[in-house]
Amino acid sequence: MTSISSEISSPVAGKSTQRIESIDILRAITMILMIFVNDFWSLKNIPDWLRHVARGVDGIGFSDVIFPAFLFIVGLSLPYAVQNRRLKGDSNIEIVKHVLFRTIALLVMGVFLVNGESINAEATGIVAGTWYPMVCLCFILIWNKYSGGLNSILTSILKYSAILILIVLAFIYRGGEAGELRFESHWWGILGLIGWAYLVSALITIYSNNNAYVLFAGWVFFCALSIFNKADLLPAWEIMNYIPGTIKGGTLAGLTMGGVLASHIFRYYVKKDEHLKLTYIFIAASIVLVVLSVLTRPYWGLAKLGATPAWLFLCSAFTLIAFTIIYWIADVWKGADSFKLIKPAGTDTLLCYLIPYFIYAIYKLTGFEFPEILSNGWLGLLKSFSFAMLCVLITRGLNASGIRLRI
Repeated sequence: MTSISSEISSPVAGKSTQRIESIDILRAITMILMIFVNDFWSLKNIPDWLRHVARGVDGIGFSDVIFPAFLFIVGLSLPYAVQNRRLKGDSNIEIVKHVLFRTIALLVMGVFLVNGESINAEATGIVAGTWYPMVCLCFILIWNKYSGGLNSILTSILKYSAILILIVLAFIYRGGEAGELRFESHWWGILGLIGWAYLVSALITIYSNNNAYVLFAGWVFFCALSIFNKADLLPAWEIMNYIPGTIKGGTLAGLTMGGVLASHIFRYYVKKDEHLKLTYIFIAASIVLVVLSVLTRPYWGLAKLGATPAWLFLCSAFTLIAFTIIYWIADVWKGADSFKLIKPAGTDTLLCYLIPYFIYAIYKLTGFEFPEILSNGWLGLLKSFSFAMLCVLITRGLNASGIRLRI
């Protein structure tokens, strides 16, 4: 969801780079599926296996594998992003500053969006249908990649005006049934969770200096942290209270570090054109991950809402297999052009993610509702998938008009 996608490439001779199409495509497919499953709230009479599984239930539905796939993909992108920064001459400190800037951007966006879930319209003076498009528009104004032809003064006015609006919105915000809640981080929102996982994984990637053992140790550490957390074995030190739950929980960072490790292996074998060997390694790794999921499930269950180790391992396996298949189609067999239609969802993923907030706001403010037949069963699923594709097409149109988010 971050704009890491703009930096995904494989270093070859000198300072030239080669695009790895499969990562963009996998990200695009995942983003489309995320919008698709997020629209299920509007549907009735669809198969239960497609929906999220309720908290406390041992099991997962199709919807429960999308978010972890995105975290894994963030990890796949990281080694390429760091390498490209180094090719541009950036030092580790400069790259860390860049990572911190992105993390803050994701946390800010995540917190503003998650506060919209509990907004008290009467106490705040703003309904949720207005809150979401307002904050999303501010995000776009702040993080848009403005063209060089636009007046720099106008650009600054747009950015700082948007920042001021966000500050005012945070100040006037009231949430809860009685308006007792103030603006706060809550659970950070989806973008915030990605931000924390991205931060720790990026720091490990930067300071590993491409050492596979360090990356593997980082992945093992967060997997172990996930297990210790679920087993209530984490130390009760006071400092632990100041570590974000996303980090000390281990699971989400473990998903991202799994992507980092897979990317490191991927880069090594792709440079040697050893596609089959790479495939065998990824298949073997996926089998090991499934076994780890099976072994840990009896203890803590398989659940997204519980962020269990079994969920971490199984979803990592699913994403690794999906990546391998797409790599063969897009990069080995040169079939990337088949995915041109959905490309914007992979190259400007953050903008694509924000589009539904605008559309849902229009629905709410105008009172628009789909006919009952389009909210039921397979026709409803077709409607939700069409909605996801509409978001991609809108993103394409916005990109063509010069609106591209870069954080």
